[in-house]
Amino acid sequence: MLPDMEHAKGRRSAVHSRDYQFLLKRLREARSQAGLTQTQVAKALNRRQSYVTKCELGERRLDPIDLLRFAKLYKRPVTYFLPNI
Repeated sequence: MLPDMEHAKGRRSAVHSRDYQFLLKRLREARSQAGLTQTQVAKALNRRQSYVTKCELGERRLDPIDLLRFAKLYKRPVTYFLPNI
């Protein structure tokens, strides 16, 4: 494995970073505020409900395209999900 891809001991992964946790919290809040269940979101995105759960829990890393799809469905700008850094 390449050195820059190795997980350094004691270093938190990006999934557990404060900024990524902010994104996950906003993802859950947006769904709730949209009045949608995970099952409804999954159906709208043509995915399984477990996909939505894993995205919301950080078990599946969101790529930019995934985030755009969630934002569109929840009628939120992408910037809603991003911390002010």
